[in-house]
Amino acid sequence: MQELDQQPQPKKAPKELTLEQQLLQNNPLHGLSLEKMITELVDHYGWEILDTALRMNCFNTKPSIASSVKYLKKTEWAREKVEGFYLSRFKRMPRASAAEFELPPRMRTFAHGITPKSPMELTVESILLSQAKAASAHKERSNSGRNGGRNNGGRSRR
Repeated sequence: MQELDQQPQPKKAPKELTLEQQLLQNNPLHGLSLEKMITELVDHYGWEILDTALRMNCFNTKPSIASSVKYLKKTEWAREKVEGFYLSRFKRMPRASAAEFELPPRMRTFAHGITPKSPMELTVESILLSQAKAASAHKERSNSGRNGGRNNGGRSRR
């Protein structure tokens, strides 16, 4: 029998990460599964608060972790909405810049040293109040845009 000379394999040098990859690793969503994220949110807030805050049927009608994950995997806009809620309310990360806001939450970068904070305390009442304020501000902006210096093309309303 012939004996093979086994030489130790040279160790691979650790792969250098680009700056963007390093910043993505600082995102609390990096490596986090949908199931783990939903479980954390439900354990902290409960289904009623998630339903009130996010207005998604998967948090209202017979909610379960499995059915929510299934829905969020199929529905990109809903997944991004929940991920945004996770970043802004649960981890309390800084608001995305205008350029970063266009990216899905999982692709947003956070500078080194920015760490998640304790979750924001929410109640159904606080969420409803916040939503009412946002709706009022939106209505005021849209009304001022319609009436702010725009003429009606010579037609009068009767």
